[in-house]
Amino acid sequence: MSFSSTIEKAFKTLLPAPFTIAVILTIITMVLAFTLTSSDAAGTDRIIEVFGFWENGLWNAPLLVFAMQMMLMLVLGHTLALTKPVDALISYATRFCNNTANAAAIVTLLTVLVALFNWGLGLIFGAILARKVGEHAVRNDLDLNYPLIGAAGYSGLMVWHGGISGSAPIKVAEEGHIHSLMSGIVSSDRLQLLPDSVSFSDTVFSSMNLASIILVVIVLPSFMFWMGKRSPIASFLPMSKTELKLDSIDVSGAEKLDHSKLFGLGIGVIIAVYCIYVAVSAFLEKGFGFINPNYINLLLLGSGLLLHRSFFKFLKAIDEAIGGASGILIQFPLYFGIMGIMNSSGLVQLFSDFFVSISNETTFPIFTFFSAGIVNIFVPSGGGQWGVQGPIILQAASELGVSIPKSIMALAYGDQLTNMLQPFWALPLLGITGLKAKEILPYTVALMGIGIVIFIAVLLIF
Repeated sequence: MSFSSTIEKAFKTLLPAPFTIAVILTIITMVLAFTLTSSDAAGTDRIIEVFGFWENGLWNAPLLVFAMQMMLMLVLGHTLALTKPVDALISYATRFCNNTANAAAIVTLLTVLVALFNWGLGLIFGAILARKVGEHAVRNDLDLNYPLIGAAGYSGLMVWHGGISGSAPIKVAEEGHIHSLMSGIVSSDRLQLLPDSVSFSDTVFSSMNLASIILVVIVLPSFMFWMGKRSPIASFLPMSKTELKLDSIDVSGAEKLDHSKLFGLGIGVIIAVYCIYVAVSAFLEKGFGFINPNYINLLLLGSGLLLHRSFFKFLKAIDEAIGGASGILIQFPLYFGIMGIMNSSGLVQLFSDFFVSISNETTFPIFTFFSAGIVNIFVPSGGGQWGVQGPIILQAASELGVSIPKSIMALAYGDQLTNMLQPFWALPLLGITGLKAKEILPYTVALMGIGIVIFIAVLLIF
């Protein structure tokens, strides 16, 4: 397709590898700090000062904890997708994918629902589901537009930040996070006016976000069904199996404990029961505010052990899943370094004043939405983006008197939307399906257009 070729050429021309982008953004932020902010230091001392800001952000302990939480979320979500029950669910769903339109709608619907629960699981689930649909088409000699199905399997990354694993809503739900994030950025008097935390009841489970979820669950599958009816047939090339590969080995001695289904299942049950207890007791006290990165990861850990049923199978799945977390491991610290420069140099205050000067209560969420979408193209990480852009949004919203929960969700919507343009998070899907970015981009860009309409509508109505 000529449109596909145009997009592919544009990405190759304008966007290098994500790590290179992070380095370039670091350099740009340093230059902005030198040129737009003032300091008592000058010359070489000023350079050393800015590098000090960068180093302090790079190894910021609370943010490194957050990076670890996000890595675990991706790896444990992928591990859960490799369990037999989830694989059986995927195989069952493919039975109804007898043409492109049905397959696109089903894959989109299931992927979106799973991604609203966990972004890592949704990403891998969608990839494996798209792959299984392709295998089903080959076995049954069905005509299929496989790139469209691949795009459907990636659709969850356009809704994930409004789900219960969204980086920004999760982080602000933690007690003390907002005050910790804004300490040193705003005055102590202004800091006391900010909430200590923002509950899930006000973000993910707000009426505005629930309306957006209902819309995406209905509109996106319907749109992909419509696209499937009108899209050309594309070829599919079989690849290696996607299921977890387990070698046959002789087990003796203490190794029997590693392979014990009873032991692995028992530990999984204990963790799962504890998670249920925490959910029930904490909900009565905090509402949905109890959902945070640690709780989600504990739930994923227990579910993974419960469904794999042995430590051996669970660890094999971890080995297979862990490669997808390399981007978070090496790139998050660079984003935290950018945040360190912006906070300590005064750039956050500068940008915040700019947004305040051009915004009002109605337009600020819209400006936040579009700015978050632009930033996400260059910082393809919800957690990294919250670290960089969160302080700006919180300060500006506070000064304008705009709803902080609504502003947080505006950032979440913008961040997730341009995942359909930025192929960074599509890398696991492309590896599993065997597709290329240029093949799915025409369809993901179309999805992004639908998303713009949905998210701007809810931001204006609520």
